[in-house]
Amino acid sequence: MSGAGVVSGAVQVAGGLVLAPLLPGLVQLAKARLQGRRGPSPLQPYRELRRLWGKSTVEPEGVTLVYRLAPAVVATSLGAAVLVVPVTAANASLGLGHDALVLVGLLALARFAVAASSWDVANGFALMGASRDLTFAVFAEAGFVLALGLAALIAGTTDLTAVVAATAAAHAWSSPAPALGALAFALVVVAETGRQPVDNPDTHLELTMVHEGPLLEYAGRDLAYLQWAAAARHWLMLVLAAQVFLPHPSGAWIQLAVLPAALAVLCVGLALVETFVAKMRILLVPRLLAMGAAAAVLGIAAHLVGSS
Repeated sequence: MSGAGVVSGAVQVAGGLVLAPLLPGLVQLAKARLQGRRGPSPLQPYRELRRLWGKSTVEPEGVTLVYRLAPAVVATSLGAAVLVVPVTAANASLGLGHDALVLVGLLALARFAVAASSWDVANGFALMGASRDLTFAVFAEAGFVLALGLAALIAGTTDLTAVVAATAAAHAWSSPAPALGALAFALVVVAETGRQPVDNPDTHLELTMVHEGPLLEYAGRDLAYLQWAAAARHWLMLVLAAQVFLPHPSGAWIQLAVLPAALAVLCVGLALVETFVAKMRILLVPRLLAMGAAAAVLGIAAHLVGSS
């Protein structure tokens, strides 16, 4: 294994498992500054996790093993997904490979576990949030798979390390296909990270919650697992955006050097979207996500036409 591969693997693990909560913290700080407020420290998510870890868990009456195991399943799924998504083209396999379809499956498993726990609790607001999340997921996952499929067509494989290498080539961006894939994935990022206009991460109104709704009955360490998983989802989406769906350098060492700046810029981009775009009506969100899926389909058609 090369030195770049070793360092890439270390950044992949440390970034996904340890540094992931820093990304939503940066988004909140940037959003506060854009709105003329001082805002919280970017380390605030770590303080929240430490506070929750020190508290005991709470189990509503009548829950089964489904409710109790859901936080562990979600955290394990996101931890495994972190091992799948490479940070450079030189990443060696960490035991799970780098297949894009494995990543989609792991994220879907985490979503299913959260939805199942909501049904187990039978809390009306949790069920409402879970049903909305699953409705959006039908369109978001379609756009996710199609965008990854477009990137896989460019690389000729679903292996994400090869995809990172292929999309770093200058000729890959001479076609409109990657730009259409980037547009589709941008909407996927907004949906998967629970940002406006799809969801409002700052709201505590039960009637408007989406991603936060299924977490209402959790507390203590269980809630810490779920909040860390949400931060890890930010890491996965933004790393894919930086290393696959945006122009990036080809060398592994240069990719490692540029990645922190790219992630910071993407966090500011999410803050800009949340500042200048209002939350959409729930019934309009599927249409927005369907537009992203349609853009990915157009990108696939453009790539096939251009390569024929």
